Amino acid sequence: MPVYCYKSENGEVQERVYPVGKAPRFISVDGVRAYRSFFHERKGIPSAKGWPIECVASGVNAEDSGKLRDYLSRKGVKTEVTPDGNPIYRDSNHRRRALKARGLVDKSAYT
Repeated sequence: MPVYCYKSENGEVQERVYPVGKAPRFISVDGVRAYRSFFHERKGIPSAKGWPIECVASGVNAEDSGKLRDYLSRKGVKTEVTPDGNPIYRDSNHRRRALKARGLVDKSAYT
């Protein structure tokens, strides 16, 4: 079941699990109303390791690290590249855009 986020009037964010389509518009948390927060629900799913990540699989040879950095920058996806040639992705959205700019697809990804 999906997790739904609710932000109370005092700014606290609560997570609740409901069946799809059954989440209420607001809940009561210790007598304070908390309304559903779509902003907090769209934060994304962190990887098990955590972001940022260094991706060896989409890396290049060490001598081409500068070329990769420049290429991604020209494509509008500024990406840090290690001296070994491995790109550093800040989050899943950044990773997806960088792979797409290079014409790569991760068929095992959840996004």
